[in-house]
This record gives sequence, C-alpha cells and structure tokens, in this order.
Amino acid sequence: MNRALALARRQMGKVAPNPAVGCVIVKGGQLIGEGATGYGGRPHAEEIAVVDAGEEVFGGEVFVTLAPCGQRTAGRPSCSHVLAEAKVARLHAACEDPHPFAAHGLTYLTASGVDTSLGLMRDEAQTVNCGFFKVIRTGLPWLAIDMDPSRYDRAFEPVPGEDHGVALKRLAREGVTRMFIRPDTKLAFELTASGLVDEIVSP
Repeated sequence: MNRALALARRQMGKVAPNPAVGCVIVKGGQLIGEGATGYGGRPHAEEIAVVDAGEEVFGGEVFVTLAPCGQRTAGRPSCSHVLAEAKVARLHAACEDPHPFAAHGLTYLTASGVDTSLGLMRDEAQTVNCGFFKVIRTGLPWLAIDMDPSRYDRAFEPVPGEDHGVALKRLAREGVTRMFIRPDTKLAFELTASGLVDEIVSP
C-alpha cells in the first residue's frame, strides 16, 4: 500500500475533479502492474494497473488507495467491473469512496468472488484526498496556506467583491478540490480569520 500511496501523491493537484488514486497489483510476491489516476481524472488508476499487469493479472492481489468505483459517469465499465472481469483474487482498499454515485464497488467485487478488505493505511489515504472528501461532505474545497503550489489544483484568486465562501463553493462546483494561498498576504489573513483555512503548511 505504501507504493500505491506514493503513486497517488505524485498525481495530487493534477487529476481534479477526481481523487488522486494509486493502484498496485502483485502476484507471487512480485509487482506485476501499477497505475495512478491520469491527468484530468482519466483513466482511473485501476484501469491502468490492469493493463500494465497484462495476462498476469489473473489471480493477482490488488492494493488501492480508494475503493474501486461501482459506477461511472462516462459510460465506461466501472473499476470494480474491470477488476472482477480480470479475475483478481484479492483486493485491499485503504478507504471507501464517499461519492454516492461511485460507491458500492467493494460490494460488487465481494459478490463477484473477490476477497476484499478495507482500512489498510486509511488515515494516509484520506490525507491524500482530503480535498475530494471535503467537497463531498461540505461543498467546499480544501484550502491551505502554502508556498509550494505543486500539490494543489490551483491558487485561490477570488473575483473582486465576491464573498470568499461563495467563491469557494462556486469553485468546488467547477471541480476544484484543493487550493492554496501564499502566506503573509492580506488574503491569507482574511481567510484565516474567517475560518476557511484548513491547513497551514510550514516552510
């Protein structure tokens, strides 16, 4: 799972509106396939890992940072269907997918004969996708004060005169999940005072 988390972290800030997911497939103690969510959210990590594993995927053991989706909005097979059709033997998911449309992938896999487990390195996986989880839960993206822009979808630059909370909700509806503002700015002080900042990253 550590390798899957590392793959997911590499894609942070590059896959909105989808979560950054890492997937690793092993067999006989050997890595046979891996993948991470593609730029802009497609393809999904599990799809890439299954293709990477090729014919060796049959009977493989999957480690994925977010439970495979149960449904898709783009008309393609869900990741749970892809994995079931690939005949993997076991799947370990770090945390459940909170999206009401995409959930229930583990239920489908279990019903398809795949041995599933949930919770391995849950806290670490939830940290990677804190923005995705927050948007689902509150309708607001994750907002951090940080000098390093690499882990974020974009900087928060509100329209003049627009309420900050309203602006954040609008951006979340547009698919933004993680945003940053630079420290020691007037905007950083305003957002901190209003309680809208989730994290202050030390230099």
